[in-house]
Amino acid sequence: MSLPTLVLGSTSRYRAELLRRLYPDFEQRSPGTDESPLTGERPRDRALRLAIAKAHAAAEGLKDALVIGSDQVAELEGLVLDKPGTAERARAQLAASSGREVHFHTALCLHDTRNGRNLVHTDHTRVYFRSLGTDEITRYIEREQPLDCAGSFKCEGLGISLFERIDNEDPSALIGLPLIALARLLREAGIPLP
Repeated sequence: MSLPTLVLGSTSRYRAELLRRLYPDFEQRSPGTDESPLTGERPRDRALRLAIAKAHAAAEGLKDALVIGSDQVAELEGLVLDKPGTAERARAQLAASSGREVHFHTALCLHDTRNGRNLVHTDHTRVYFRSLGTDEITRYIEREQPLDCAGSFKCEGLGISLFERIDNEDPSALIGLPLIALARLLREAGIPLP
């Protein structure tokens, strides 16, 4: 019996790098999903809704595939910290996070096109920022350019120097794809790992 095609429903280079750790032979598709929040939607619910939507959008037209959708929402005291897009917004996000706890909700959906089944998981990571000076924030943004990252940092790079500690069950979740959960879901869907 042949294995289904594995598809990553994301154009994120970070998620692709993570997935290669588990399974080097996969396709990458842009889901083209509208990521606008819904009124009153909790950050955790938004992450899960978008992960499912991305998996389904990327699965369009596929018949024998396992499609991965993932989304991450950063939350500071109920306020969502989206990808900043500009250095100014990144500075504002990091200044607001300084000395505080930021929650990251990283959701995952493995959609099986063979039977329409969704296997889902949501990881919750707590990041405790050090008190950051203006010069530190400016130097960090200039060096790392974290403009495409929720919360304005890359924990796999220099961003790790911004923290006092990280509490989570899966260190890969903070980068954008919870590999421990994904490995479990892939095994459940019939992909032999390791």
